[in-house]
Amino acid sequence: MPTTPRPARSEPTPRARARASTMREIVRLGRQHLAVDGAAALSLRAIARDLGVVSSAVYRYVRSRDELLTLLLVDGYNELGDAVDAAVEAVPPDDPRGRWQALGRAVRRWALAEPATYALLYGSPVPGYAAPAEETTGPGTRVARAVITLGAEAYAAGRLRVDEPAGPAPEPTPALAAGLDQVRAEFDADLPDAVVTRGVLVWSSLFGAVSFEVFGQYGPDGLGDPEALFEHHLTRLADLLGLPR
Repeated sequence: MPTTPRPARSEPTPRARARASTMREIVRLGRQHLAVDGAAALSLRAIARDLGVVSSAVYRYVRSRDELLTLLLVDGYNELGDAVDAAVEAVPPDDPRGRWQALGRAVRRWALAEPATYALLYGSPVPGYAAPAEETTGPGTRVARAVITLGAEAYAAGRLRVDEPAGPAPEPTPALAAGLDQVRAEFDADLPDAVVTRGVLVWSSLFGAVSFEVFGQYGPDGLGDPEALFEHHLTRLADLLGLPR
């Protein structure tokens, strides 16, 4: 019986390719201005000037400063997420501790290379701007998803300690229990409360350690050896998560 041929996938038109190229250039210039001027001072007029076009031409691609900030957020989150995913996948699945270390090092490496974009993602909110959840939640939770996935895979393989090394943790309040259920549902992770709360703790602690370094909170010399300090943090956080040595 003859099969019906599938319709050929249409190639982007020259106009679509030109638009995509211009959007990439706007994002690139936006990140440059972010590094020099900061998020609050982003200006579409300045980006139009760098593009060599009148400001009205840029508004055909990006309607407002807030829309530009959203583009930069999504671009930054996805760039970080890609870096983390690549680092984790380079380590064998049967080495969850090694995967955790690769994840943490990838976050730190990217943050130190892109401090302005990191500050937009994890620093102080930009006055007058509210990130649209429907566009930023997915990209913005990629690293959290990687942490939860790592913990879930280790738990399923019997490679994650479930008992609490420092003794029983407090029972979650009803509101917190509902929040933990939401995490399980959002990330499709069948994990005990103790593992979910430890996952959230190591996720927030990882970004706390990175933020302290990026924002200079350790002082001008970074306590002498910031990389060694970070490796110490990674080791302790792996222990806290319950990953075997």
